[in-house]
Amino acid sequence: MSAPAVEPGGAAIEFDRVSHTYEGSAGPTLREITLRVEPGERLGILGPNGAGKTTLVRIALGLLTASGGSVRVFGRTPTEARQARWIGYVPQRSTAEVAFPFSVRQVVGMPAAVGLRPWRRSGPGARRAVEHALMLTGCDGFADMPIGRASGGQLQRALIARALAAEPRLLVLDEPTIGIDAAGQQQFAAMLAHVQDELGVTVVIVTHDLRTIAAGCDRVACLQRTLHAHVSPEGLTPAVLAEVFRHEVEGIFGEVHIDAHRAAECTDPGHEHPADQHGHGGHAGHAHGGGGHDCGCEGHGGGGADAGKGGGRAHG
Repeated sequence: MSAPAVEPGGAAIEFDRVSHTYEGSAGPTLREITLRVEPGERLGILGPNGAGKTTLVRIALGLLTASGGSVRVFGRTPTEARQARWIGYVPQRSTAEVAFPFSVRQVVGMPAAVGLRPWRRSGPGARRAVEHALMLTGCDGFADMPIGRASGGQLQRALIARALAAEPRLLVLDEPTIGIDAAGQQQFAAMLAHVQDELGVTVVIVTHDLRTIAAGCDRVACLQRTLHAHVSPEGLTPAVLAEVFRHEVEGIFGEVHIDAHRAAECTDPGHEHPADQHGHGGHAGHAHGGGGHDCGCEGHGGGGADAGKGGGRAHG
């Protein structure tokens, strides 16, 4: 089983100034998103609830038409790419998959049965693809187990195997580690790296969980209605994350000013956090309210990609 060839120089996904506003909404859900996903990379799309992550995914899948801008998936429209079965999609976990008396192998084999007449078996090539997907994701050891008895981690592996059985070029995972502990997340990242090494498939992970990004992604796009940064996980700064997640804090306290930076870079004695008291060293970051500085907020530029430079302030 191998991913189809990709045209030289072509992007896996290319968003060009994509915006979207739902009917009746007070403002845009997405605003001027320009983002290029390279073939074979693992990109994480990180943002809080309500940031527009699911809307962006639905546009990439061809399930929603953007209000403005354009999207291409391997040079085609999202609808064309989906119809060509170039996209494997694993949605957020639901109980639907475990409600029927199917084995893990039968669930993984469902894409191979699409379009077949009743009681017809899939061909040998499709069955080989199913067995390969089971092996790559580590599901071969419990392939005959009823899907309803699978643990959270086993179910997630089975759903990824099902998406891979269709031999896609692109694998999109929506909140794939919900309900999985830290050890399980590391195993998930190792499995995903193995899948990518074997198939060369492009992977996009949509999540609000920083641990998922750090464990399983080459690059990250920080999304909060607009794109705030597009960097490697090691390049994420406290300022970028503070800007992306600021609106969740504002939901509790109202409008806030957040000055987020690494503790080792803090020069204000009123904000010192000694390692012996708080259990973290110089690499830790901290955020504090705007009362510790005197500013009018216009001059610091909290939004946009510039927030990723150093430990600058991010303001509402």
